[in-house]
Amino acid sequence: MPITFNEKNRVFKLDAGNSTYAFLIEPNGYIAHLCYGGKIDSDALEYLYRPMDRAFSPAAPGTQAPESRDVIPQEFGTNGIGDFHAPGVIVRQENGHTVTDFKYRSHKIYKGKPALEGLPATFGADGEVDTLELSLHDAASDVEFILLYSTFTKYNAIARAAKVVNRSGETVRIEKLSSASVDFPGADFELLHLPGAWGRERAVERRKLSHTRTVIESVRGLSSHQQNPFFALAAPQTTETAGEAYGITLLYSGNFAAELELDQFNLLRAQIGINERTFEWVLAPGESFTAPEALLVYSADGLGDMSRTFHNLFHDHLIRSYWKDRKRPILVNNWEATYFNFNEEKLLAIAKDAADLGIEMLVLDDGWFGKRDDDRTSLGDWFVNESKLKGGLGRLVSEVNRLGLKFGLWFEPEMISRDSELYRAHPDWCLHVPGRGASEGRNQLVLDMSRPEVVDYLFGVITGILDSANIEYIKWDANRHLTEVGSAAVPPERQKEIAHRYVLGMYELHERLLKRYPKLLIEGCSGGGGRFDAGMLYYVPQIWTSDDTDALERLKIQYGTSMLYPCSTMGAHVSDCPNHQTGRTNPFPTRGIVALSGTFGYELDLNKMTEEERSFIREQVAAYHKYNRLVTGGDFHRITDPFDPATVVVIWEHAARDRSEALVTMVQPRNIPNGPVFRCRLRGLDPAAVYELEQTGERFTGEMLMQAGFHVPRFDRDGGAALYHFRRI
Repeated sequence: MPITFNEKNRVFKLDAGNSTYAFLIEPNGYIAHLCYGGKIDSDALEYLYRPMDRAFSPAAPGTQAPESRDVIPQEFGTNGIGDFHAPGVIVRQENGHTVTDFKYRSHKIYKGKPALEGLPATFGADGEVDTLELSLHDAASDVEFILLYSTFTKYNAIARAAKVVNRSGETVRIEKLSSASVDFPGADFELLHLPGAWGRERAVERRKLSHTRTVIESVRGLSSHQQNPFFALAAPQTTETAGEAYGITLLYSGNFAAELELDQFNLLRAQIGINERTFEWVLAPGESFTAPEALLVYSADGLGDMSRTFHNLFHDHLIRSYWKDRKRPILVNNWEATYFNFNEEKLLAIAKDAADLGIEMLVLDDGWFGKRDDDRTSLGDWFVNESKLKGGLGRLVSEVNRLGLKFGLWFEPEMISRDSELYRAHPDWCLHVPGRGASEGRNQLVLDMSRPEVVDYLFGVITGILDSANIEYIKWDANRHLTEVGSAAVPPERQKEIAHRYVLGMYELHERLLKRYPKLLIEGCSGGGGRFDAGMLYYVPQIWTSDDTDALERLKIQYGTSMLYPCSTMGAHVSDCPNHQTGRTNPFPTRGIVALSGTFGYELDLNKMTEEERSFIREQVAAYHKYNRLVTGGDFHRITDPFDPATVVVIWEHAARDRSEALVTMVQPRNIPNGPVFRCRLRGLDPAAVYELEQTGERFTGEMLMQAGFHVPRFDRDGGAALYHFRRI
């Protein structure tokens, strides 16, 4: 059994793939963490429980000094009884106190995995996943605390969630509830996380942890460009291919906090959950609250193995879309070609060129609705701007379909303009705090998605548009962060619930749309990658990776994103040059080579392409159809690091899981005069097989390619790039 409980030594042992996670019930009823790491066959792990008397470590009532919560690794931190680390949960009673003293009450072990109401969650059938529900109880407050653990048979992965149930006769307030917490005794880790900004999302930062509390967080209402709800802990010697690593991510698209605290005894507490700075939840008698799910991944074989576990886990147990295993249509988005200045004639001209070049979908971006000629008006007015599209969407879409193309449409459902019919009718529908002005970003306010009537309105107007024409794709954007997070619809004591209720409302709208249009392809977006998180992948199979489409910048952005997100989820397009974000000009083939490692499409004016550029597009379209199954279905290997100043050529590899082929991407960001010569060693091949390099006809054994490598070419310019395809013969 993947999950067992030994009644004699009171040890819970959770086996996920080739990893083991264990904890025990202490004699006093508390839950002590024992270990997390490589697979252990035995469940005789009680020897790891070692009480120890330490100065200034007080004992909780009914316990002895060596049993202090300050010393013993906890399965979930209590509050106010001697555990001085950051607690996993804080519950305030009506008497004002927040002391919590959770002890074991009962447990259940069963096959399969429960859904989390209103929240994204991984899934799995019997035989794929098993679940433990651990019930803890605080006698003084009569509050129950339920820890959920689900282990995946095929992967070194554990899903965690937490639930608070108010069994008392009084109202309590949850002030903090982490989704997962792990205590690592004797820790010696480096922290890897993904900081960034708009246009340079998910950079890779790695550093030694110090004896202090480190917080990775967002309070922007979205998971944000600035941080990502993910971190990894790696041994100092861990590389891409060797060493231990632990990855932890939160399936949530709002304010989050990941806390890491290394104490005086080298015990590291790592936890993740909703950010307590912007959260509180009022729980009446009999009510319950469930925190979002967290995923824990263990790797004994380096960061690359950790990443591939996340990639495969997301594909098999998180993404539900009809499009999950289907080739996405190659699209052209009109935004960089026209911005707001378009009409039906211009759009059809782009569509005709797209059809001629083998592109499969036209996406109409911002400016098609209300009186939208710039970014100062009409958000919320989701009706067609007939001054631009005189025949409405129906006629335009019919003409686009007649050319053999699908049609997609941009929406920004969560936002509202002051200058809009919707705002004039419902000024209280935006997030706001009475007596204060409302901040604007991109000349817009934010709709109060916590209100059911707002979600109902959006569902009605969006479905009205989708029903009016054959629209097969939506780009769902969100171009500002949340401020003045208040709602006119709830009383003062519930205002700190709004940030979370906002996310729940956004999820509900996604869920309702997908139930009505199960084959609709939705691409998530927030000014690019501002909401690129695992929670969104439950609703959308792909997310616009960044508004920065510069191919050389994308090397870093896509590399960092790959730390836990698969290439099939990364929106990646070829755009115009000079690039609209950096002003840089990169070779047209290079732009295509980088974009091929994502969903692939175009952001440029096809009517202005030269004959040479048109020939490049045809070659890129052919390459997409040839290699996309390998890119989206293969294993991703990061060969060199674009964040390392010593890296001359950025290299990554897509290797087929059956080891039949591999596609190698090489890009030289900057040309170096009289530069070095070096070899690239591949990964994921069959050592005994013979592979042919398609571009030259040369043949190598898999062992040669992985142990000795092949020569990396010298590129004679900045942005030089090449694809190398090896096929087993």
